[in-house]
Amino acid sequence: MSDYKLYIGSHVSMNSPEFYLGSVKEALSYGANTFMFYTGAPQNSYRKPLSELKIQEGRKVLQEAGLDESKLIVHAPYIINGANKTREDLFDLSIKLIGSEIVRTAGFGCKILVLHPGAHVSQGYDAGIDNLAECLDIIFKKDNTDVKIALETMAGKGTEIGITFEQIRAIIDKCHYPERLGVCLDTCHISDAGYDIHDVDGILKEFDRVIGLDKLLVVHINDSKNPRGAHKDRHENIGYGYIGFETLSKFIHHPLLNGIPKILETPYINEKPPYKQEIEMLKDGKFIEGWKENF
Repeated sequence: MSDYKLYIGSHVSMNSPEFYLGSVKEALSYGANTFMFYTGAPQNSYRKPLSELKIQEGRKVLQEAGLDESKLIVHAPYIINGANKTREDLFDLSIKLIGSEIVRTAGFGCKILVLHPGAHVSQGYDAGIDNLAECLDIIFKKDNTDVKIALETMAGKGTEIGITFEQIRAIIDKCHYPERLGVCLDTCHISDAGYDIHDVDGILKEFDRVIGLDKLLVVHINDSKNPRGAHKDRHENIGYGYIGFETLSKFIHHPLLNGIPKILETPYINEKPPYKQEIEMLKDGKFIEGWKENF
């Protein structure tokens, strides 16, 4: 497909002293033309002011490299759980944090914020979906950015919501601002949730039927350490898990996914990022036997 536009990259770090400038340089070193990052540590709510993160310097390098900022991805911190209202203080904190992350995403010039839908804890799936929709309504009512939230498909650990396309659809339907919502499809997660990951055409057809491919904003490309339906969410390097290179390559090059950013979140090998190697293989559509052992 000669006019296919492949946007492929990985999660990158954002550390001192270069912060966002360093993130951009890291992504370019992998041969990526998109990437995903956190605006601060994913496990807490502490955030440095945007003015300290060398954003303009990073954006200048992005522009010089010809990267499209609308294809870059921000990931919200893990501690957010807008699906749980058993404690109002934590629910209010989630509203505050998501709202802040949307503003910060816009501050980087980015348009997409990936969000884990959260866990209902002990309230049941329907209540969790209602709670998250309420959380998002409160945020969007006050927000004046054009950032979209991409709800991530989840593996089904514990009481996670968002493990089926129908649950994601329900969240979108219950939110009063559906135009602000999209989806992040994670290959490891949907396989662990029970979908037949190897039936790529079937999965995309089902996604389109239930949610609509126009809502698909980003795809996380991850192999899985566990078999279908395990509900474990343990990512594996490309070609070394139960999903395998051939299937992941189909997602990368599928004509229905033209122009949609594809992001790797695979594990480091010997404390080193494997993304340059994985990106090259996926671009070429050719698996190199033993690449991980020789990394």
